Amino acid sequence: MTKIKLAIIAASFVLAAHAQNGINTPYSRYGFGIQSERAMGFNKGMGGIAQGFRNGQEINIANPASYSAVDSLTALFDLGITLQNSNHKMGQLQQNVRNSSFDYFAFQFRAFKNIGMTVGIMPVTNIKYSFSSSSEAVEGTENMTSSYSFNGDGGLREVFFGTGWRIFRPISLGFNVRYVWGDYTHNTRMAFSDNTAFNLARTYTGRVNTYSWQAGLQYIQPLNKKDKLVFGATYTYGHKLGSDAIRTTQTLNSSTVEEATSDTITKAFQLPHAIAAGVTFYHANTLRIGADFELQKWSECRFPNQETGFSSSTTSEIYTSTTGQLNDRTKLSAGLDWTPDPDDGRHVFKRCTYKVGGYYAKTYAKADPTGTVTEKPYEFGISAGLTIPFSQWHTRPKLNVAVQWTHTNIPYLNAATMQKSTLQENYLRLCLGITFSEQWFYKWKVK
Repeated sequence: MTKIKLAIIAASFVLAAHAQNGINTPYSRYGFGIQSERAMGFNKGMGGIAQGFRNGQEINIANPASYSAVDSLTALFDLGITLQNSNHKMGQLQQNVRNSSFDYFAFQFRAFKNIGMTVGIMPVTNIKYSFSSSSEAVEGTENMTSSYSFNGDGGLREVFFGTGWRIFRPISLGFNVRYVWGDYTHNTRMAFSDNTAFNLARTYTGRVNTYSWQAGLQYIQPLNKKDKLVFGATYTYGHKLGSDAIRTTQTLNSSTVEEATSDTITKAFQLPHAIAAGVTFYHANTLRIGADFELQKWSECRFPNQETGFSSSTTSEIYTSTTGQLNDRTKLSAGLDWTPDPDDGRHVFKRCTYKVGGYYAKTYAKADPTGTVTEKPYEFGISAGLTIPFSQWHTRPKLNVAVQWTHTNIPYLNAATMQKSTLQENYLRLCLGITFSEQWFYKWKVK
């Protein structure tokens, strides 16, 4: 059985590292792509709140101080997937896309008294898009038309190892070490209907391999015998990366490359400093209500020029990496869950936990690198979920089910009209997660 469990852990890591990224949107061509939700199955139905969550039967990777809550007998396994339907609307154009993704895997256990440890893997950002423009008349010619095509793929992943230590009864500290890796490729092609005209193709690539860390704190304030507050906060370290970004431009005659140039930016990227804080109210073991706030300082990060296309001065464009290419990301979320009677041995629906939540966020990626459009992209969402326990099984698994609806509003500069336009995206997600609670450290007595 131990070999089977270890094989499942290894397979989960491989699946998470190579899984389909679960998105398909033009907005992912900016920055490092669409940020993944840093939530597990138990809190996806609660707007993703987590800073004040502390439960020995849940793996809360958002705040490593929570790891110290795991008890001395328990080893937890948690993995999740998401099924998604998205609608993208740009003016009169609409598109529906279905995707799926392997979201995360995490394993938690108690190492020593008051010390818990967690290891896991999950996506950080995702890039996936493919679109093209219709033929447009070329100014100054009679019959020549031009067309554009854009596609991209990639994203970042992370493996993390963390520990949480309850140094005093009300105070716990935690620390995550993160290894972040990934790459991206953006392809742009401009083609003309006249076979004698030269076409242009441009490719942007980048690769990231780096370490980071996160520190967490939780403080428990009892209110009475049944009620308490848990305050939580985290800080994530941001720093410059030694990774390069490369832009390759090709001049094509039909399918033959006539000329190719390459520009390289050394130390092109930077990860942001980030802080998060929240509070959760607990009533006995039946009710939790919480709220979180998060800030990521992307505006201070260096990033390559995001003009992933062509301009009238294509041959003289300078490829640089500067700050101000991205926006600061802020997020405010709130949620609650309720368990009617967690000790009811006859009625499973009384042991179930019912969840609801929502959030509002300013996203980090600018869709107009020129700065002409000053309005920032934003998103908001609502969610509901259910945790179903199966206590009669030896592994005491819990099935987490959540439904999420999110809306994203992305203003951008329309290159044809030179006016502000809006890309609107609506997502409907079904999130499934399962948690296994093993009693690996139970001591048997023989009389």
